[in-house]
Amino acid sequence: MKKGITIIILLIIMVFMYSKIKMNRSNPDVLSPLIEMVENYIPQRDSIDPEVSKVDVAWQLDHILKTINRISEALEKSNPEKYSSSTNAMRIITLTAGYIPRGRAQSPEIVRPPETILTSDIQKQIKEAQANIEKLKKLDDNSYFNHFVFGDLNKSQTIRFLEVHTKHHLKIVKDILN
Repeated sequence: MKKGITIIILLIIMVFMYSKIKMNRSNPDVLSPLIEMVENYIPQRDSIDPEVSKVDVAWQLDHILKTINRISEALEKSNPEKYSSSTNAMRIITLTAGYIPRGRAQSPEIVRPPETILTSDIQKQIKEAQANIEKLKKLDDNSYFNHFVFGDLNKSQTIRFLEVHTKHHLKIVKDILN
């Protein structure tokens, strides 16, 4: 009995330590190749597969970029002195595993694409995202934004969230195109 409890405690400690290491990435350059992938998918913007997603590739691309840009703005506007660290099991599991289940959450209105998505708007948002990556590098480590499920995310956690979120939607794009 004691051996089993010890093993469980060790596993919990290992998961916690791994999550701290995994989320301790404060270099936003991890997002640059993902933004390049977004740009490379623009020619397939009108592709859709209703068995994969109700929305087309353009919607996915626009949503990715709006998320990166609006969250970057929130980090920039935040007051690092007001950041308070907390434990959130969903955040730890999601950001450690690097996986967001499909169809479970509704995107907040601020990051939902418009009904008509122009290619020029996607390209404009790509430039904005690239500029935001540079801005993120200069922000305080305790810059933060409040996620509707995960709570307050500091700069490192936010960068990890943006990476996981972007990969989630790029995977949907790949599945639409396959």
